This record gives sequence, structure tokens and C-alpha cells, in this order.
Amino acid sequence: MRIVSGKHKGIRINAPKNLPVRPTTDMAKEALFNILNNNYYFDEIKVLDLFSGIGSISLEFASRGTDDITSVDKHRACIRFLSKTAEKLNLKLKTISMDVYQFLEKQTKKYDIIFADPPYNFSQEKFESIITIVFKKELLSEKGMLIIEHGKQTNLSERSNFVRERKYGGNRFSFFENTLS
Repeated sequence: MRIVSGKHKGIRINAPKNLPVRPTTDMAKEALFNILNNNYYFDEIKVLDLFSGIGSISLEFASRGTDDITSVDKHRACIRFLSKTAEKLNLKLKTISMDVYQFLEKQTKKYDIIFADPPYNFSQEKFESIITIVFKKELLSEKGMLIIEHGKQTNLSERSNFVRERKYGGNRFSFFENTLS
């Protein structure tokens, strides 16, 4: 995994082989951040990274100047690795080792971007429950965006608040926004 841009552009992060991760590809990550760069000032936003794994997305935001990032993953070894990596690079991240659904149910803070990268083999219902919880609990700021990374077998376009899907190789990003009634 590589940090694509920002103050740590080009730095490679090599995770231990025994961690259960599938980092977002560099091509997909670069395309995603090009979209986000047109909508946000990275140094002014609050980011929640769900199923963060070793922190590919969290580290990218931090390298680009975001300093209010919360990374959540239930695998303690992933969170430990991410914490150590952020510390070594002198980046601000809050890491939490917890089940994502339990975290969301307890959460009250609003975020500008919520990024979720659950395992691609999740059921359609598990993907959809992320969307349901985020919007039911009003966890997005007024101009906030929920982005879910998934494989081609998952279709989230029928869900309310869906805005668009972008495809990059085997990666898909579904975007959801607050909509005005």
C-alpha cells in the first residue's frame, strides 16, 4: 500500500501478512480522492473510517491535512498497526478497536465524510444496514457524504440518499448524501 498524495506522498506501508485486510488499490484511492478534492478542503473536515483495516484511507486523509479522523475496526492487530504507523509518520488519528455496528449505534458526532470498506463478501443486508444507521442517527454533517466501497456483486443504487456509483477495476464506490426534502 502507498500513500498517494500529501506530505507523505509515495511512502509505502507494508502490513504484516497475517492481517485480514484488502487495502483499496492505489488507482481507486487516487480516483476517489480526486472526487473528494473537488468537494472538500481536507484540513477542515471530520472523517470517520469504518472497517479501516490498516488505514489506507485514514492515512491518505491525514497525509492531505485532515486532523479529525476516527478509524474503527474490530481487529485489534489492524488498529495497533495503524496506530503505530500514524505515530511513526506523526499523523493525528483516533483509532478504536470495536465492532463497527456497535460503534455506529453509540455514535452521536457528525462527520463530513464517512467511509466504509466492509468485506466484499458481506450480505446485501449488512451493507444496507450501514446506510440505514448512518442516516437514521443523522451522523453526516449538512453537506456530508457516506461512501461505501464494495465489489461488483453488490448494488446499493436503490437505497435512498444514493447519488452515484464509480467503478475502478474491481472496486466500486457508492456515494450517499443528505438530500433536502
